[in-house]
Amino acid sequence: MYAIVEMAGQQFKVAKDQKVYVHRLQAEEGKKVTFDNVLLLADGKNITIGAPAIDGAAVEAKVIKHLRGDKVIVFHKKRRKGYRKKNGHRQSLTEVVIESIVLKGAKKAKQEPKKAAPKKAAAKPDDLKKIEGIGPKIAKTLMEAGINTYADLSKAKPAKISEIIADIRGNHIPDTWPAQAKMAAEGKWDELKKWQDELDGGKA
Repeated sequence: MYAIVEMAGQQFKVAKDQKVYVHRLQAEEGKKVTFDNVLLLADGKNITIGAPAIDGAAVEAKVIKHLRGDKVIVFHKKRRKGYRKKNGHRQSLTEVVIESIVLKGAKKAKQEPKKAAPKKAAAKPDDLKKIEGIGPKIAKTLMEAGINTYADLSKAKPAKISEIIADIRGNHIPDTWPAQAKMAAEGKWDELKKWQDELDGGKA
């Protein structure tokens, strides 16, 4: 018997006792998790296809360990521009082992709820992309973590910022981001622009 199931945003073909590496899960090591978005079940010649998922079916697994994948090197070059940029990325993964494929009466296992980022409705979000070294993806990730304004970013420690954007591909150096954000919050745009011209991806 095997199943095609969605786990952490990816689809896998799995069978009992199979080990699978998925995007990082919130569950602790040793905990059991249940994935109920089963798209297909095959038991011998009997194949059941969901529309889109099969009601009552689930795949039960156990978290073995959390780890990081192999490093992937991304190299960018622009001809005749003298532009070269080399980045490395290691994806955060979770190793799970498939314990069983449940056909009927599947119940969702209790998983640790994700901590919601504090909402700051009073403050209007700033364009964090104006900070040298911050692109659209990083800006979105920071906002999801509750850093919406230049004032918020100016109070954040570089180590905490690195932790928030750890899963974003690239070699990001946030050491100057709080200082840049402080200047932006104070409206020192001319001074900030002059400094940014001397930076390389947010790195002094």
